Amino acid sequence: MQSSINKIAVVGTGVIGTGWIIRFLFNKKQIKIFDPSEKQKKFLLDELKRTAPLLKKFYKSNININNQLEFCSSIKAAVSDVDLIQENTPENEKLKIRIIKEISHHSKKSAIIASSSSGLLPSRIQSKAQHPERVLIAHPFNPVYLLPLVEIVPGKKTAKKNILKANKFYTKIGMKTLILKKELPGYLSDRLQESMWRESLHIINEGFASTKDLDDAIIYGPGLRWSLMGTFLTFHLAGGEMGMKHMLEQFGPALKLPWTKLKAPKLTNSLKKKIIEGTKIQSKKKSVKNLANLRDNFLIDLQKLLKKYKV
Repeated sequence: MQSSINKIAVVGTGVIGTGWIIRFLFNKKQIKIFDPSEKQKKFLLDELKRTAPLLKKFYKSNININNQLEFCSSIKAAVSDVDLIQENTPENEKLKIRIIKEISHHSKKSAIIASSSSGLLPSRIQSKAQHPERVLIAHPFNPVYLLPLVEIVPGKKTAKKNILKANKFYTKIGMKTLILKKELPGYLSDRLQESMWRESLHIINEGFASTKDLDDAIIYGPGLRWSLMGTFLTFHLAGGEMGMKHMLEQFGPALKLPWTKLKAPKLTNSLKKKIIEGTKIQSKKKSVKNLANLRDNFLIDLQKLLKKYKV
């Protein structure tokens, strides 16, 4: 069955917006683009040039930029006749409320309006929109053109039929959808990432380890297991033949020990310097583009392994 979403508008073409555009292109969608910054057009075209050779093999597909892409001079021109609008403006609630309101004013009432917000509540974002029942969160992960996860978060006024419509669309373009039962600040994955990020900042701030030490602690340890089984199945195996039951009996008491802080430390100039200098050393003078190419090739190979060993 053909998806009812074929024409798409992308508002905001930073890293996430560009990632969406590349995924949409390789899924043969027609895309209208609006970004007030002319610099972002160059960034998009540079990223297409960088990623296209690799992604042609991954998607087993070619793209035609001239036929599929249209750059627009206003939000109105971009959204007026499309089936879905993917909004990617900066993570500022007031700005997103204003942009979503403008998008809703100029778009078809049947068009899905999906925000790529990383943690804002959809009920707030849809609060000024016309026909707020078609507004929801579709939170992806960078690089969007390769990582399949998208968290679909409905607001209080989002209609179930539009949640299902969005779910069908994102599944059709090769994504793994997670529909939250109800809205939650930070959603799922970012809350988990944020807790680790806060703990990492404390460890660096107090001089226990470098940024490389902490990255290695994940890369060569739990990260290898998490990529296949996540947290809960990994701990289930830690319990031996009794599984999670024994694991909770054995390690449950450790939850009372002061092993984590969770509340973020103050981001002082000294802490910023440690983090910036640490990651600069880790990069070994490789450019961001070179590191992105390395990451993209790795993620393609890793996804092949996930398909082979899926639990």
